[in-house]
Amino acid sequence: MRQHVWEGDWLSFEQAPDRLFDEHGYDSLALLETHSRIKRDYGVEIAEDDLGRVRTPRELVDFVNARLPAA
Repeated sequence: MRQHVWEGDWLSFEQAPDRLFDEHGYDSLALLETHSRIKRDYGVEIAEDDLGRVRTPRELVDFVNARLPAA
């Protein structure tokens, strides 16, 4: 999931996966766009409450990976 979702930002996220999204320059609009891409590309729905609790790239990846269908 990682490279596809954040294409241009992945290097920053990979180097500091526990930094807050806003420290990476992500605002609420960027998170909503990321949410839409995750839903479209992976079929994982993230409720607004859950999206508000996910604060770092690692938390988002863990959240999405836990909801992906088993291969």
